[in-house]
Amino acid sequence: MEEYPQEDWGNHSQDLHGYPTDQELDEIPVTKRTLKIKQESSEEAQKRDIMQNIVQILESVQLKWELFQSWTDFSRLHLSNKLAIFGIGYNTRWKEDIRYHYAEISSQVPLGKRLREYFNSEKPEGRIIMTRVQKMNWKNVYYKFLEITISEARCLELHMEIDWIPIAHSKPTGGNVVQYLLPGGIPKSPGLYAIGYEECIERPPSPHLERRPLDPGKEGRVDLETLSAQASLQVEIEPTRIIYCYLGIAEVRTLQQCLFLHFQANAKTFSKDWVGINGFLSQNCIVDPGISPKSIYIKFVEVERDFLSAGSLVECLEKAIGYPLKFNN
Repeated sequence: MEEYPQEDWGNHSQDLHGYPTDQELDEIPVTKRTLKIKQESSEEAQKRDIMQNIVQILESVQLKWELFQSWTDFSRLHLSNKLAIFGIGYNTRWKEDIRYHYAEISSQVPLGKRLREYFNSEKPEGRIIMTRVQKMNWKNVYYKFLEITISEARCLELHMEIDWIPIAHSKPTGGNVVQYLLPGGIPKSPGLYAIGYEECIERPPSPHLERRPLDPGKEGRVDLETLSAQASLQVEIEPTRIIYCYLGIAEVRTLQQCLFLHFQANAKTFSKDWVGINGFLSQNCIVDPGISPKSIYIKFVEVERDFLSAGSLVECLEKAIGYPLKFNN
């Protein structure tokens, strides 16, 4: 596999296999191109959302861009065997500001090897970058990275790839007490787990719900459309979202044991002196008549025990979600 240094990019043919030329693009009917765009799958949209989240993490830790100059950049010892979050950026002759082209969590392949793929014209990723430099779409190419541990990589996977599991409640017993019903299938192995709750956010009424003045020529008539709108909900409810409130590390105990201890604390033993996640979950079991308890969710991922002590897992997750975890000290 031949590798091209940056200074040689402009000497290679633009007739790249698998990459359409301008003439080929012109020959594609507009209707077909439009149809192709509309057929974007939900999987592609999910990948785009994940990349945006990774960009936000990189920006939150204020890393500096490094200019790509030669292949030795990626052969250095400090890059060869590291796992990392990395970004590829570029600028143009017209605008010096560096913009993101791509961002990724390199959790399976060492960072040095993964970066080399983005600057190798034999690889799809490198072909795109090389072509844009050749055509002077871009001036320079840059990269930045944040080294992470295996446990931090799994923590980010927990956030971005693992779905929330709702926790069911029993019917009230003993008056106003409900119990949590944990789902089956929780692993009897070490790992990471998160607990969250559903939050409804209220927002002011939209302008279209405000009462419109009656037409002067229709005094005495009732604007039924306006009254109907006003009679409806005066406060709109935005789609609910799940708020992270606790990240747990199942290192000494298994995931199943840790979650059981959190959720099986009986409300009968609840004390106002309890603090933290157990106090929150127990207090949520005591409900007033006609009022449902707060909806609680969990998610978890298995991690080898030897890796769990490395890294700053709570801070890693807080950077990824953009707010502090309420019950992690």
